[in-house]
Amino acid sequence: MSWSPMSWTLALPWVLLLLPLPLVLRRWLPPAQDAAAGALRVPFYTALVDPQRRRARGARWPAWVGIAAWGLLVLAAARPQWVGEPVALAQSGRDLMLAVDISGSMREQDMVIGGRVLDRLAAVKAVAGDFIERREGDRLGLILFGQQAYLQTPLTFDRDTARTLLFEAAVGLAGRETAIGDAIGLAVKRLRDAKIDERVLVLLTDGANTAGSIDPQKAAELAGQAGVRIHTIGVGGDPRSAFGLTLGRNPLDERSLKAIAETTGGRYFRARDVDELQAIYAMLDELEPVESDQASFRPVDELFEWPLAAALLLSAVAVAGRAGPLRSLA
Repeated sequence: MSWSPMSWTLALPWVLLLLPLPLVLRRWLPPAQDAAAGALRVPFYTALVDPQRRRARGARWPAWVGIAAWGLLVLAAARPQWVGEPVALAQSGRDLMLAVDISGSMREQDMVIGGRVLDRLAAVKAVAGDFIERREGDRLGLILFGQQAYLQTPLTFDRDTARTLLFEAAVGLAGRETAIGDAIGLAVKRLRDAKIDERVLVLLTDGANTAGSIDPQKAAELAGQAGVRIHTIGVGGDPRSAFGLTLGRNPLDERSLKAIAETTGGRYFRARDVDELQAIYAMLDELEPVESDQASFRPVDELFEWPLAAALLLSAVAVAGRAGPLRSLA
């Protein structure tokens, strides 16, 4: 049956062919045989028959109620449905893994949000949370890494869970050192078997590879072979200076992060503050667009319970109507 923008239809319209079934059965099946009953002759037979005939004519209404109940029962079996207007669905066909460094150096407080000085991980959480929220239509995964890499969230459409687990991450839970190669290797393992063309890893770190069993460049080559594109983000402010002296040092290995991105066809970004980090995620939204095509579905509400309930009610009324005269004669 054709659908208008908003209409009702029958999921199984052929079931309506069962409507004349009771008439067919009545026509072709032999009638039920009444049990033999004795006859009683009375002198006032004529006076007795006329009220019985009137009662029989009045008792025909249960049959009509039964016919209506049968029609409603067949209608319910045909599954009437209300079909709503088309609803667009975003389909990006993309698997995106987010690998976040939670090593000891991410405790460094050199990021500012709203006039407040925060550590690097807190800044990443604030900005990455919004980035995750915008990834409607993508499957997201989360890897946390320090001295070891852990899969915190497998690929999922549940963005709220991914955000929650990111916000619950704490510095040092995976060790104080940084295993960039292991994080890339774990992401490749989770992404390479996906039956999808777009596989993306966004890697955030503030240091150099100091732990792990996999060399970052070798892991990047494996990622390129598996069709995984890596965007790397170096997090952290520049070393402060005073009186001509440099205070502290920046362990960030930008050369290695650039090489990882270039090997896989991705890009390297430098985030010295929260504004730059937000700008990077905006650029990633352009590089990895949320929607690649559109699909739609039409919401369907099942309505069979209404004719089914009416059929049961009418059946009960018909049974009560047929039982009434029997009780009156008892």
